Amino acid sequence: MKEIRDSGLRISEDILCILIVSWGRLGLAKYANEVFGQIPHLSIRPSTRIYNSVIYALVKANALDLAYLKFQQMASDNCSPDQFTYNALIHGLCRSGIVEEALRLVKKMQNFEPKANVFTYTMLVDGFCNAKKVDEALKVLEMMKNRNVVPNDATFRSLIHGVFRCLKPTSAYEKLSGFLENQSVFHVNACSTMLYCLSKNNMVTEAIGFVERMGKKGYVLDTATFSLVMACMVNGLRLTEACNLFDDFVRKGGKPGFNTYLLLAEHLLKEGKVGESRRYMKRMVSDNILCSIESYNMLIDLFIKAEMREEAQKFFSEMPHMGFPPNLISFNTLISGHSRAGDINMAKNVLKMLLKHGFKPDVFTFSSIIDGLCRAHQLDDAFDCFGEMVEWDVTPNAVTYNILIRSLCAVGDSRRSMKLFLKMKAEGITPDVFSFNALITSFCKMNRIDRAQNLFHSMMRFGVAPDTYTYNAFIKSLCNEKRIDEAKEAVMVMETNGCNANEYSYKCIMDALYQTGCVEEAHELFHHCESKGVHLTDPSQRFDTQITGTEENSYISIY
Repeated sequence: MKEIRDSGLRISEDILCILIVSWGRLGLAKYANEVFGQIPHLSIRPSTRIYNSVIYALVKANALDLAYLKFQQMASDNCSPDQFTYNALIHGLCRSGIVEEALRLVKKMQNFEPKANVFTYTMLVDGFCNAKKVDEALKVLEMMKNRNVVPNDATFRSLIHGVFRCLKPTSAYEKLSGFLENQSVFHVNACSTMLYCLSKNNMVTEAIGFVERMGKKGYVLDTATFSLVMACMVNGLRLTEACNLFDDFVRKGGKPGFNTYLLLAEHLLKEGKVGESRRYMKRMVSDNILCSIESYNMLIDLFIKAEMREEAQKFFSEMPHMGFPPNLISFNTLISGHSRAGDINMAKNVLKMLLKHGFKPDVFTFSSIIDGLCRAHQLDDAFDCFGEMVEWDVTPNAVTYNILIRSLCAVGDSRRSMKLFLKMKAEGITPDVFSFNALITSFCKMNRIDRAQNLFHSMMRFGVAPDTYTYNAFIKSLCNEKRIDEAKEAVMVMETNGCNANEYSYKCIMDALYQTGCVEEAHELFHHCESKGVHLTDPSQRFDTQITGTEENSYISIY
């Protein structure tokens, strides 16, 4: 300060305020306070504006006690606090959870100018919600109404999000729905925020009811909120209501986004409602929603996953005519779909088109073709294709190797599958859970449990976590050999490692117990599973049926 004064330069109040605020944002509360104490040396008199900058900086730097001290000091310098002063302090108090003191300051503001404004009350609402005092937060809204302060969007957002943070979702809904419906002035943003919270909490029934009730008051969903509610409804399998809401939204002039169309169509296809799904896709095309290569690719992928390859091919063929030439992803999606369906000829035809369009096959292309050849039991051709990858300068990945390893294991060629597994590691490609599972399952089926266990230990060394499929392969094999205690131990290890045993795991053990005459223990396991929420068929019923069937067959053969 002395250097600045001696240099003859003068720091203005504007620059000083900017510096103090910036120090506060950097957390330099002590430095900001020290500079404020030196301002007489700069020939600057304290003002409300400078005090506001200091108080704001101290609050920002979490030095609330010091900020309060400066607030009390203002009168001695003939400076009167204004709206900004109070709001800065109230913000700090609410953030620190000292809400009652913040409320006292708000009431104090009412006795003189400046009066509390909407920002003041919004901070108070947020403060009470953070303190889990929901009723007090709602009373602040009543206080605003009595003092003719109109809540803004931020006020309602703070209230609704705050109440959902404090209470269980159902309690929050009950508390807020009544409050919002009784408001004399209709608040669109409040309704949208409410629906956002309901959708995020998967409260489908409540969201539907709220839309219906607020719709009667004139509420129309915006596109973003509509998308959220639709996602909530279709994921909750309320497709009829979702279709009705969609149609009503469009009828009122709403413009659903592409993702909403796609989501609804996807779930309708999953439920087998192909006609309904096509109706929405036609509307999507007529509304020019399908307007990019990416959107076409997503639609083609949807059809492929729904095993509607003809529809996928139709939209693929349509792309160039609509001004959207297919890219490599378009071709790869089709090739993958045909390959998974075992239609290797169609996959090869699309591959020819890919090359004709000047695209270079990538690892996804090759992996899909190899998968198709393996599914068509053309293993030699699959390995030829695998060899061609080098010629195209395409490096196989874990997926490529896994397809071949799985296929070799499926035909019982454990020697070649193990050789390929070692080649994979030698090439620097880390095996994943699918690589190990294919081999472990193969060895378990061959009753070579020791080899499978060696692979399991190797799996752990690689840092690959076994999954339910891995453990079940061991459990099944051990049960087949009547090594039931070891199978039960495998279940314990499985659950210790955070992998839950499923119906298959327990069924293998229960069947083995029943077959070895341990009927009582089998029933104990059955009741243990029921208590854990794992539902199995009572083994006595299943085995009684098998015995009865055997007796009947014997009787028929005699006569």
